[in-house]
Order: sequence, then C-alpha cells, then structure tokens
Amino acid sequence: METKYQARVMRLISKRWLSGLLFIVGSVAQASALPSFDAEYTAFRYGKKLGYALLSVENIENNTYRMEYHSKVSLFFLSDKRTEISDFAFIDNKIVPKNYRYSRTGTGSNKSTKIVFDSDKAEIVVDDKQGIAWHDQFDNQLYRLDMQQKLAQGQKEFSYSVVNYRGQERDYNLKVMGTEQLTLPYGMLEGIKVEIVRHNSTRETFAWFSPQLNYQLVRLQQFKDDKEQGDIQLKTFVLTQ
Repeated sequence: METKYQARVMRLISKRWLSGLLFIVGSVAQASALPSFDAEYTAFRYGKKLGYALLSVENIENNTYRMEYHSKVSLFFLSDKRTEISDFAFIDNKIVPKNYRYSRTGTGSNKSTKIVFDSDKAEIVVDDKQGIAWHDQFDNQLYRLDMQQKLAQGQKEFSYSVVNYRGQERDYNLKVMGTEQLTLPYGMLEGIKVEIVRHNSTRETFAWFSPQLNYQLVRLQQFKDDKEQGDIQLKTFVLTQ
C-alpha cells in the first residue's frame, strides 16, 4: 500500500501546475453531475506537520462512483495509516451508499470495518452481522459529499444519520458559521466554515468548503476535550473529469 500512497502523491504534485486553470475548468465541470477529483492535504497538529492525506472521487462505471481517503501520520515512534473507501450511486442528484470499507494500521491495534447498504432489503449490514434498518443513513464519508451539494444550493443547516467507521449509528447536526479567508498550503481561499455537532461526544469538528473549488473540502480540524487532535489542509486539487 505504501507504493500506492507514494505514486498518488507524486501524481498529484506533478499536476499542481494545473491549479491556475481551475477557474476555467471548474466552470465547465459545473455542468457535470458529479465532478471527479484528486486532492492532497497536509496533516498538522498544533502547527507541526505530521503527514498527509489523499481524497478522491471517480466515476467507476455508469452511475457508480468511488470515494477514497488515505492518510498517513507519524509523531516520534507513533504511526497511524487509515483508508476509507465508499462505493455509491449518484442518481437524480442523490447520493446512495452501496458499501464502505475502513482499515487502520500502525501503533496499537489494527482495525477494519466493512459495511454493506442493501437497497433490496432496505438494511445495513456491518461486518456480516445482523442487519439494521436503513432509513437514508450515510456512511462515514458520504454525508460530507452530500453537504457540498447542499452548500452549493445555499443551505445553512443540515442533519444526518451516519453509520461511522466503527459501524455505530450516530446523528450529526451541522450548521454554517460564516466564511473565512484561509491561508493553506494550496494558497489563499475563501472557506465556508461548518461546525459538525456530535451528540454525547466531547469532540468538536470544524470543516471548511471552498466555493472557488466546487465547494470542495479544503480544511478539517478536530478537537477533543479542547485539545487539537488534527488539522488537515488542502495542498493540491485537480479536477479529473
């Protein structure tokens, strides 16, 4: 897997010169139902660089898409590598989950989760265990992609039922807090700041989405008990469709 990470990073870096064309390409991509992209982020904690993350969406066949997230961070002798893969349908401007896979390796116990969204039975199966009723829940990634669509429509508040990477059902409330000028590894961008509220949790999560880049996620910062856990910031962004 390491060679895949390295190859994708080098491919993204080699394409960075295309960023100056994003305003032109972006206007064309608006006509596409769901633009495909490759994005690279730098991971920080309290301003110290810890690693990187890769995020992509691609059309794999007809109305089926794949969203992938890969990250690798390290601090002293601690390491953490994570992968999330979501396959989903995009029909009539609606995101419909199909399956989700999560894996984590590094310091401590390795973990993995597999979730299947069975539309025929209207149920969600986590790690081949007894299914739970499916009432429009999203997986751990796709609610943010759906939120991009709603932000583009001008919506300010959102609520989602999510099956997270542990296979647990959670309800999230999200609200727009305003706009900010961000200085990122990518450069300066205007970001719409959104707070993600998890019930019965001490975690605070803030996400920024840029109207300049098709409402792409450009920063994600998380705190727990008022201590920063991580901060990923956009480094490169390339529309691939």
